[in-house]
Amino acid sequence: MGGQDNITLPHLKMVSKAGIMDEMREKELYQRYQSLLEIKTTGPDQPVSNLSGGNQQKFVLAKWLCANPKLIILDEPTRGIDVGSKSAIHELIAGLAEQGLAVIVISSEMPEVIGVSHRILTIAEGRIAGEFTGDDMTEENLINAVSLRELA
Repeated sequence: MGGQDNITLPHLKMVSKAGIMDEMREKELYQRYQSLLEIKTTGPDQPVSNLSGGNQQKFVLAKWLCANPKLIILDEPTRGIDVGSKSAIHELIAGLAEQGLAVIVISSEMPEVIGVSHRILTIAEGRIAGEFTGDDMTEENLINAVSLRELA
């Protein structure tokens, strides 16, 4: 499936009138998110499966940002992608938060969580085990909280 279809498929009502596709609207949405997220692709018909992992992740984000959400939940947003792409995704997450979008990041990589977060909640045994902000967001504090140890 090409990138343009990938972005608009979940939003058919947004890109059609009376069941007829508005190709200009579809192209406009593709171009907006391709540019906004700096997705590297040869064009709207290039299969997303042929792109790098980072660009595939950006298409996933574009697909859901197209719905203009107030909250987005990202589960392991950088798993399996290269370091350069991770950095780009982290910058994108920060930019979305700066624009007022609430972003929840679920990640098993502590440096990632610390790097993209304003506030961190840790969960252990099905309950919130700790809440951290600012200088309290350290790997040691997070490990202690998820292992239910007292903080130093």
